[in-house]
Amino acid sequence: MKKLVSSIFIAAAIVSCNKTENANMQEKLTYPETRKDTVVDVYFGEEILDPYRWLEDDLSEETAAWVKAENEVTFAYLDKIPFREALRKQLEEKWNYEKIGAPFVEGDYTYYYKNDGLQNQSVLYRKDKAGKEEVFLDPNTFSKDGTTSLADVSFTEDGSLFAYAISEGGSDWRKIIVLNTNDKSVVGETLIDVKFSGISWYKNDGFYYSSYDKPTGSELSAKTDQHKLYYHKLGTSQKEDKVVFGDKTKRRYVGGYVTDDQNYLVITTANATSGNELYIQDLNKQNAPIQTIVTGFDNDYSIIDSKDGKMYIVTNYQAPNQKLMVADVATLANKSTWKDVIPETENVLDLSKAGGYFFANYMKDAVSVVQQYDYNGKLIRDIKLPGLGTASGFGDKKEAKDLYYSFTNYITPGTIYKMDIASGKSDEFQKPKVKFNPEDYESKQIFYTSKDGTKVPMIITYKKGTKLDGTNPTMLYAYGGFNVSLTPSFSIANAVWLENGGIYAVPNLRGGGEYGKKWHDAGTQMKKQNVFDDFIAAAQYLIDNKYTSSEKLAIRGGSNGGLLVGATMTQRPDLMKVALPAVGVLDMLRYHTFTAGAGWAYDYGTAEDSKEMFNYLKGYSPVHNVKAGVAYPATMITTGDHDDRVVPAHSFKFAAELQAKNDGTNPVLIRIDVNAGHGAGKSVQQTINENADIQAFTLWNMGVSKLK
Repeated sequence: MKKLVSSIFIAAAIVSCNKTENANMQEKLTYPETRKDTVVDVYFGEEILDPYRWLEDDLSEETAAWVKAENEVTFAYLDKIPFREALRKQLEEKWNYEKIGAPFVEGDYTYYYKNDGLQNQSVLYRKDKAGKEEVFLDPNTFSKDGTTSLADVSFTEDGSLFAYAISEGGSDWRKIIVLNTNDKSVVGETLIDVKFSGISWYKNDGFYYSSYDKPTGSELSAKTDQHKLYYHKLGTSQKEDKVVFGDKTKRRYVGGYVTDDQNYLVITTANATSGNELYIQDLNKQNAPIQTIVTGFDNDYSIIDSKDGKMYIVTNYQAPNQKLMVADVATLANKSTWKDVIPETENVLDLSKAGGYFFANYMKDAVSVVQQYDYNGKLIRDIKLPGLGTASGFGDKKEAKDLYYSFTNYITPGTIYKMDIASGKSDEFQKPKVKFNPEDYESKQIFYTSKDGTKVPMIITYKKGTKLDGTNPTMLYAYGGFNVSLTPSFSIANAVWLENGGIYAVPNLRGGGEYGKKWHDAGTQMKKQNVFDDFIAAAQYLIDNKYTSSEKLAIRGGSNGGLLVGATMTQRPDLMKVALPAVGVLDMLRYHTFTAGAGWAYDYGTAEDSKEMFNYLKGYSPVHNVKAGVAYPATMITTGDHDDRVVPAHSFKFAAELQAKNDGTNPVLIRIDVNAGHGAGKSVQQTINENADIQAFTLWNMGVSKLK
């Protein structure tokens, strides 16, 4: 969610149409026929019909034909919206500016990412010590359509070797390729079938990575449940790679990384997206055993540094908002010997390190506050930020004298600052030349009251001078899960929405991480309804305070946010005019049977856990709560045919249910991107086209006939 158009589009305020102008769009659509099965599952003695189970088979020709037919209906509808192309051109023109990332030094070169404007993927450049620039790696050459992306990169400590992972068609499955940075020649063979993995070098000998055994059947939807950590030695075949962890101890998620001093391998293991075990291995001793540090999954632990025989641990153990602790390596397995370095505060801590210091990036009501500490926990200074927003990137090597960080909010394009670590002085380093004037807009934070009395923050952004008369098209976006925090950031798509007179609102719902573990846990499992109640209350606040009305309100969210939209629109179909669930988790009885979905049980629970949990999940599962005879809002579901995180069957089944049961003329469409996954790595053109379609669909169904 990050980031002046030509005179034709300047000040393109939205003008409402009279009802006859788009009356043809309000006739009930004819949808492709979706065959019904008689598949029945039994949970605790209760039979649950699953008529569209066949849509889970992503390898079948019948499913492919259904996807093709649905897309034909969707794009035929979108093609008739008169201002859709104008929106696409606005997005394209505003997107077309040079984007340069923060520089970083590896070996004898300074590297940085750059995009000329509309390149599908950003290019990795480098400069030598004489300042000569060259392209080091161009992901736009990976595929003709720009759908193969650069997913991860890792340099050796001396910068002589470079490993990078690629994602094809948005898939979570990766390939890893190694280059010699001197001449960019390929070193060794390409590793395949890598998933949910980092790349961590051990000296120049090889690297650690993680993956699952390749599943039988569909690699996009088949369950992947046993993660393993491997070591790949350069010059050997992947078939010879040693399993470091996971062959005997079964875990859904296993990761490994080498400490900066190259002395220890740190291994983290988990069965869910919250809570992990911690292990270390001494790499200075040949065949040293893996030492258990923490077992169980009640808390999160990560080792951020190893220095002078001590380990520095970031954890929420006895500290829901996280803190930094230290312990001698020799006594690390005894938590009673751990001591606080940076104690817990009332704000959530995110920690990084650079130049021999720690940088504590706190969230205060979803806005960044940054402090610099030494390794003894002494506060060196508060870092002065450019304003209220999101600051990120306070990490670099221990030798660094300067660091680079970015700052953004909903009306400030991401700007890079260079900070002198010794003095704390910051200077603007790279400001993007976006055709957008922040001075024309305002972004304010309010606190509203949810159903149970909980105060929830929300940031509302709009053009200055906007009349609060209930007529403003408003996009309400949220997530509310998995400890994820929605902090302010600029987005080109949102800038176009704002310039066209729209309001953009983002509440920080329970289930997220904005207020630490307690806030997260308050929106999980049997408390998941709190998240939906928070979202509904946000919508009601916007309506009650005349920002918008139900006829001018759209709700939007992706992944877990897609579940949020699906649950909200089935519980309160009267509350909004448009619903936009993207790549959503929508079948709550079966989500855990696909790919790594079982790992989401910390947030959701599963239908097998207990009769009580089954009934709770069934009570809000969007697929199971579409009712005949109900007029649902205009809905456009979006997904990708290569989504192997939240398989597209969720969206397929939800669309089929809505199309079969919706009572009224509001359209129910599903837009299925081909050669796209869960979202990461999408080409610029795919992103522009999708956002143009979403905004056009939204405005048209709010009664807008043209952009002024």
